[in-house]
Amino acid sequence: QVQLVESGGGLAQPGGSLTLTCAASGFTFDMYQMGWARQIPGKGLEWVSGISHDGRETWYLPSVKGRFTISRDNFQNIVRLQLNDLKPEDAALYHCAKGSRWSYREVDSWGQGTQIAFSS
Repeated sequence: QVQLVESGGGLAQPGGSLTLTCAASGFTFDMYQMGWARQIPGKGLEWVSGISHDGRETWYLPSVKGRFTISRDNFQNIVRLQLNDLKPEDAALYHCAKGSRWSYREVDSWGQGTQIAFSS
């Protein structure tokens, strides 16, 4: 049974940093691409980042490129998203996604999500 458990969200401040972690289990982790997508109320799901099975290839939403970094640890079955220079428009529910062998966007499992909000 595939399980994806996200953690690391919370209250952020503009210019601040957070690290999101997705702990994966129930499948052969190093065979699949992984991704992060975010959901904003009233808007659709937006892909933020993706990573190849071996971590050699990454993809970023243009608005987060240079601020966010995706990485994976195939020994610990973890995928991380480092978020730097956070902006209010980054506030969302961030989901971890298990992709296919060929694309992080061919999702067959989603995590429950971890929320990022900004303090007023």
